[in-house]
Amino acid sequence: MDTPYGSAPLPIWERPEPQPRAAPVSLSREKIAATAIRLADAHGLDELSVRKIAKDLGVGPMRLYDYVVNRAELLDLMVDAVYAQIAEAGPRSDWRATVLAIARATRDATLEHEWFSDLHGGRPQLGPHALAVGEATAAALSQAPGVHDIGDLQRAVGALNSFIIGALRREITERRTARSTGTDEPAWQASLGPYLTRMLKTGRYPTIARLVIDGDHLDAEETFNRNLTTIVDGITSDPLTHQ
Repeated sequence: MDTPYGSAPLPIWERPEPQPRAAPVSLSREKIAATAIRLADAHGLDELSVRKIAKDLGVGPMRLYDYVVNRAELLDLMVDAVYAQIAEAGPRSDWRATVLAIARATRDATLEHEWFSDLHGGRPQLGPHALAVGEATAAALSQAPGVHDIGDLQRAVGALNSFIIGALRREITERRTARSTGTDEPAWQASLGPYLTRMLKTGRYPTIARLVIDGDHLDAEETFNRNLTTIVDGITSDPLTHQ
């Protein structure tokens, strides 16, 4: 198939669905992605395979290759399905409300689909729903008072995305670690308390001690929201008003 880029195959987003077949089980990319997401939610990405998805759907593995040519395309479909969920946050009353809503919807979706944190910010995410979320975010940030040109917008989008990806990966990692130790997250954190207390008493870490002893002890959601607003306010403030 000729493309604007020579003989390279079209990405999955531009390839039509295969024609329906006279078979006991009907398939579609949406159905395959939904099944893959359900299995990944239950068992993680490491346990996900085309063979297991096909078995769950009640079809032979080779049928799935009519719809996705490899595992990478399958992951792309799964990621974009999660972005469809994030996109429901939709435009809000103003640019700031929109940015905060999208970021919080991203956290909600990541907590529901922990494997998303392993892929978020990795390979390019160019599905239609990912592009829609990116467009809504960039369009909102472009209206912020401190964003005057394309350079400002690039830095704002980059800083926001870096914060969201990093914050969610850390939160998911902490949840997984807590599960692997057989305790809930507060109990796991509390188990490290005696060691940390001994280290802080050495006096070698006075600033960390202030953070631990005097700082607010917030839950994960409160921490995310507080840090999110700090990031958004910082990257969108107009430096001319602070001279």
